[in-house]
Order: sequence, then C-alpha cells, then structure tokens
Amino acid sequence: MKVLVTGGTGTLGRLVVPRLQDAGCDVRVLSRHGREPGGDIEFVTGDLASGEGVQAAVQGAEIIVHCAGTQEGDGDKASRLVHAASRAGVRHLVHISVVGADRIPISSGIDRAMFGYFESKLAAERVVANSGLPWTTLRSTQLYESILLLVQQMARLPVIPVPAGWKFQPIDAGEVAERLVGLALGTPSGLVPDMAGPRVYEMTELVRTYLHARGKHRLIMPVWTPGKAARVFRSGANLAPSRAVGHRTWEAFLATQVLAPSGSTSRA
Repeated sequence: MKVLVTGGTGTLGRLVVPRLQDAGCDVRVLSRHGREPGGDIEFVTGDLASGEGVQAAVQGAEIIVHCAGTQEGDGDKASRLVHAASRAGVRHLVHISVVGADRIPISSGIDRAMFGYFESKLAAERVVANSGLPWTTLRSTQLYESILLLVQQMARLPVIPVPAGWKFQPIDAGEVAERLVGLALGTPSGLVPDMAGPRVYEMTELVRTYLHARGKHRLIMPVWTPGKAARVFRSGANLAPSRAVGHRTWEAFLATQVLAPSGSTSRA
C-alpha cells in the first residue's frame, strides 16, 4: 500500500513515517528539500505553497497523511493537495488539525497575530471536508515539542511575560502519530473525536517546570492579552478535558529533553 506523508520531515510526520513502515506500508514523503540522508524512504521534492511537484508526489498513492502545516496559508495548501489527490484517485485523505480550530474567533489583526494558526487549520479542515474525497480529520492539542520551543524562547528573557489565564493540555507527538496511522489504515471517518494530553496546565506552570528542570531562576510576570480571541482562549477553547486520552505527561517528556542544572538541552 503506497502512502504519501506531507510534512514527513517535521515533528509529527517523522514519527508517522516509521510507524507506517512498521505496518507494512510503502511510504513516500513530500518534502521541499528532497531526500534526507540515509534510510529507504522515497522522498519526492515538492511545495504545497506553490503547487510545484505535488501532482507527481500524489501519483500512485492510495492514502495521504497530511501533516504539513504552518501559521498561515494552510487552506490554500490543502486545496492544491486535494486537487492533485482527486486527479490521482486517492482513496483516503487523513488530516491533522488542532483542538479549538472551530472555536477561536479571528476578528482583528491582533487576533490573527496571536491565533492565526487556528484560523489556518480551520480553513484546511473545510477544504478537506468539501473535497469529495473520502477523508478523516483528527484534532489534537499542542504537541510537547511546540510547548518546549515556546518556553525555551520565553526563558531567554530576564523577566518572562506570561499571558494571564492561558492554559494548555499538551500531548505526546508519538501518541498522536500512533493514532494517525491507525486512522490512515482504517475506514474514512470524517471528523473523529479530539485527542488531548492527560493534564491541563497553566502557562505559568509549564514555564516554571521548565525553569526548574534547567536549574534557572526567572521572574515571571503575568500580562493581559487583548482581543476577543484571547478572551475565548482564556475560557479553555483550546482544551479537551473530556478527551484526555494521552498518557505521557509534560514532566516525563521534559525529563528526556532537558539536562539540569549543569547539563544542556538535548533531544531524546
């Protein structure tokens, strides 16, 4: 079975690829930069932003797992992928989205600057749902890697401004990858139940645990974020407490990523 993975070199996609191989699939990865060194995966060069190489990438694929995503423009990229997939006769398109994509209102430039990712993901969802292809969309909460990158950047400051009232329910990327592979090899199911991590964390708690793991001390300053989208975000629109199906905690993830206090950041 030929499976195309978009975003196959990213945080989530690179975990999806070996799981598909373990399931006996013939995996092809769409990448803007071509082949990565080593391995026996088929890489094809293409760009969803321009459409270049996309038709060749989907040709012969029975299933597409669409993991590629950016802060903006996901709707247009999904449109190019769907157009090519329809012409190639793809029989199942699986798409990863984000919890809250349909609940975060974007009504101003401030909203878009802070929460444009949700708007971009919702646009892609709509393209997939209206594609005419058999499809499945899974919404997950933020991946631990994304949260880690965020707090690492914040921790560079001597005083850390933390948006007041922001909460996250992050999840392990490997668990999301496992679910995506199961969905890809199953029957097209439309919008499936959300997938969220085992705990809801205040943003301040995520920052403090990171600082503790690194043996660092910083002053944390709560800041108020303006706008309608921020108000809805503070209400928990990005959370899915009833879908806390993840098992690995933030603390367990952090222990594999950070050496403290005298060590340095490392990747597991």
